[in-house]
Amino acid sequence: MKETVFRSSVKDLRQNLNVNTISAGLVAAIFGCTGPALIIIGGATSGGLTYAQTISWIFATYFFSGLLGIYLALKYRQPISGAHTIAGAVLVAGSLTHFSLNEAIGAYIVANIIVILLGASGLIDKAMKWIPRPIVMGMIVGVMIRFTTEMIKSVTISPLLAGSAILVFLLSQRYLKKVPPVLSALIVAVILAVATGAFNVQNVQNKLILPQFIMPEFSLDAIVSIGIPIALLIIATENAQAAGVLMAQGYKAPNTAMAVNGSIVGLIAALFGGHAINIAGPMTAICSAKEVGKKESRYAASVANGFFFSVFGLFAAFVVPFVIAMPSVIVTVIAGLAMLGVLINSLKTAFSDTKFQMGAFFALTIGMSGVNFFNIGAPLWAILGSLLVSFLVEKSHFASREKPENAKEESAPEEKVNQAKKASVETTA
Repeated sequence: MKETVFRSSVKDLRQNLNVNTISAGLVAAIFGCTGPALIIIGGATSGGLTYAQTISWIFATYFFSGLLGIYLALKYRQPISGAHTIAGAVLVAGSLTHFSLNEAIGAYIVANIIVILLGASGLIDKAMKWIPRPIVMGMIVGVMIRFTTEMIKSVTISPLLAGSAILVFLLSQRYLKKVPPVLSALIVAVILAVATGAFNVQNVQNKLILPQFIMPEFSLDAIVSIGIPIALLIIATENAQAAGVLMAQGYKAPNTAMAVNGSIVGLIAALFGGHAINIAGPMTAICSAKEVGKKESRYAASVANGFFFSVFGLFAAFVVPFVIAMPSVIVTVIAGLAMLGVLINSLKTAFSDTKFQMGAFFALTIGMSGVNFFNIGAPLWAILGSLLVSFLVEKSHFASREKPENAKEESAPEEKVNQAKKASVETTA
């Protein structure tokens, strides 16, 4: 019986979990469990939620997104990391002053149903295949370049912590080939933060707070204000970023599976307060970078990332005080360093071809602008705006790109036959 990809991934996981993949998963988890978690805490506070409800919200988003990342990474043997939409958390934070938590839960459920229906219809996968690759890569660079610009700005905020992390990263990349440079930078930054008293842990809990089951209420106003925008954010912002990142690293992103599985898990998470479960662009970028290791082994980084996420969700009441104590400058500089490889590779892909150059450039600039209309962020507008530009000035590129792709697909079987003949001759010799 043919071994499935899932079984093969599980079987090979032990040998693929090494210092590179585990450290990438850890760095991605630190990124996802700090700033984004603080946004949830701030939103819960402004919305008047109790501490138990806040912990339940954190549990739902991190525990279930961690499980999603582990499952998809093993099933498709790709570095796919689950998370929640940060923009969605900001949206909910403002909406909780107008709607009850029960009404918000009802809106989350509707949002997940919308994503499942669109994913099952195949529209999401078709759209991602149709969008030109240079435009997607331009969007990725434009949206994620802020991580590196913020990294440079962090040097002015804390020259010691940020400057040391960057210097150690560069030196490690040159002299410590066997140690992931991001891990070296993180360790040095944390040691310096502890030594200088930048960590200030307070109010550590000594008891486990169980997640709360919350009964949904369905309000048309809440669905329009919260549910529909969150569905659009999941599809057009979060999953689109992750798909672009995977594409940039040479993977074939399972767009439909990412959308449908994410929102199926999201339906369960919603009942405990989770606003959305989707695929994380930045964390997928960290786990899929070339520095993590061989392409076929990088999925282990997302498995590690998912494990750390789930543990964080389970023990949120104990861990949150340490998250609050983490100097934000460390998270900023480490995230920027971890994104370097993906950004460089995406830039090469976006502008290496002669086609769709104007579209790719507009995708990059719109993504960098951070524009937000109708609660929809820059990634979607970068795609739509750049497509409009390409239709106006590069329309011929859409027609000409079909022929090479089809020709390539048709020649693939012939190439395989030739390779097989060559191998047979060599074996006989």
